[in-house]
Amino acid sequence: MRVGLVSDIHGNRVALEAVLSDMPSVDALACAGDVVGYNPWPAECVDAMRKRDVPTVLGNHDAAVVDRTGFRFNGMAQAGVKHAIEHLEDDHLEWLESLPEERREFDGRVKLVHGHPENPDRYTYPEDFSPRLLGDEDVLVLGHTHVQHAERYADGIVVNPGSVGQPRDGDPRAGYAVLDLEAMTVETRRVSYDIEAVQRAVKDAGLPERIGTRLARGK
Repeated sequence: MRVGLVSDIHGNRVALEAVLSDMPSVDALACAGDVVGYNPWPAECVDAMRKRDVPTVLGNHDAAVVDRTGFRFNGMAQAGVKHAIEHLEDDHLEWLESLPEERREFDGRVKLVHGHPENPDRYTYPEDFSPRLLGDEDVLVLGHTHVQHAERYADGIVVNPGSVGQPRDGDPRAGYAVLDLEAMTVETRRVSYDIEAVQRAVKDAGLPERIGTRLARGK
């Protein structure tokens, strides 16, 4: 079974469409949270996950939109949350509200969290990866840092597929991954998208300009 892994879409419809177009044939998708926030298209990104029935966990920006987090946001992030609240319909909010902080999928072999197995708001960078993060699952999928990385251990795989909508690892291309549960391998992938179109949309939406400018630097 092959699973396409996405995370931290952050309302970036243009990047999400590029990822879904670039993704090789998979049997299912899974998302490690933060479907909304920052960028101008929260509703479209929620719809993309809902219509495909993608197993998704609650990210901190998702939680902020439905008032389920104590996470501290800077002004840029707060603007994205406010924009999402203003542009999401009740059914979008209900879907976000229904998301769990953790879920097991694909016969329990894959565990999805947003930040860390013990704390959804904790950043887990590549240097923090270790087999100690794994429980009895074969694969742990997490996001939150927007830094793409994967490690295979004797007991399983830990993978951050990277951010679709706002990479922060120095590579501006949208990040995702493809997991093969039969071979127990994971391939991290990147795809270019029209960043200038997103920057124009950020400006037109009245969002902070830096939301768009930082996309070109992958920071």
